[in-house]
Amino acid sequence: MNKKRNTKQLDFEALTSASECLKILAHPSRLQIVQLLMSGKRFSVNDLADECGLTQPTTSDHLRLMQRCGFLRSERDGRTVYYEISEQHLRDIMNCIQTRFG
Repeated sequence: MNKKRNTKQLDFEALTSASECLKILAHPSRLQIVQLLMSGKRFSVNDLADECGLTQPTTSDHLRLMQRCGFLRSERDGRTVYYEISEQHLRDIMNCIQTRFG
């Protein structure tokens, strides 16, 4: 028996926005950063750069892109900026990736 889902179709503008955000996420280093941030530990740019084997400027660029898309937020503590996940649906996306490729 086929069950039809009652899902609303997104308009082209919404799909375009989704596509742009998914393009930003579709980078191995950015996915690695998301994985690290999902652990719940606080990470600064330098912490993330060290963990991912990236330079600080490259890591900052990745973080800026993901923050601009609404995936991340930052919090300043003195001179250090810490990043965390702001888009809780990233957990679903990462679970899908883990299931498919893990």
